[in-house]
Amino acid sequence: MEAEERERVEIEMLLEAIFRLYGHDFRNYAYSSIRRRIWHRVHAERLETITGLAERVIHDRACMNRLLADMTIHVTEMFRDPEVFRMFRTQVVPILRTYPFIRVWHAGCSTGEEVYSMAILLYEAGLYDKTRIYATDTNAEVLDVAREGVFPLERMQLYTRNYMEAGGSEAFSDYYTARYDSVIFHSFLKKNMVFGQHNLVTDGSFNEFNLILCRNVMIYFNKQLQDHVHRLLYDSLSIFGVLNLGTKESINFTSHAEDYEELDGQHRLYRKIR
Repeated sequence: MEAEERERVEIEMLLEAIFRLYGHDFRNYAYSSIRRRIWHRVHAERLETITGLAERVIHDRACMNRLLADMTIHVTEMFRDPEVFRMFRTQVVPILRTYPFIRVWHAGCSTGEEVYSMAILLYEAGLYDKTRIYATDTNAEVLDVAREGVFPLERMQLYTRNYMEAGGSEAFSDYYTARYDSVIFHSFLKKNMVFGQHNLVTDGSFNEFNLILCRNVMIYFNKQLQDHVHRLLYDSLSIFGVLNLGTKESINFTSHAEDYEELDGQHRLYRKIR
């Protein structure tokens, strides 16, 4: 028990140092998940203790960047969970058609595959010209990848299948150009995208949105932090705007549960009603 308590103190000291020196706040992440990632970095740095890692992180920004990559998991693909995008076409697009201008926030966008997916969906719906997508993440390196719109060619077979299952009606290859072992998505998809760093833990609302996608981000947060992010999303969403969460996330048992109506509970689509 004493060893477990010592380890917890070490982790708390490391997370406090990260927050005070670098501004990244992991103090309310799920403990078991954060512990696992910290020990992975301890071993990768060929250290023996979490205190040793804390000392290195304090004095070595490169080590901090490596730890940050471990802390922020980036699992994504184009038209991920195709049935969700299919629901967007039938449930959300008719709502978005009623707006003269559409503001979309993709929070925790990672390397951008799902951002480009939404751009394609809105383009096919005839709505992209009046849309601005704000795509944010805490990690500057993954945002650089997203801005470039360059992805591995070997992933295109999966992405094409996802696109078709999501209700796509065009030739998916028309949206990109293949170059050697990579593809680059066409510039007309990028023209209405704005990529920027934003930390859901420490940063506030920066606009009012008609659609917010925050998928599979809060599953790594504890209850306190989940409540904080739910307040931020609620404050950032316009009245009658749509919120989309990950399939393992929900507004149930949050302070804003009564402020939404359920458009599709299975696919975590909600509409703000008050």
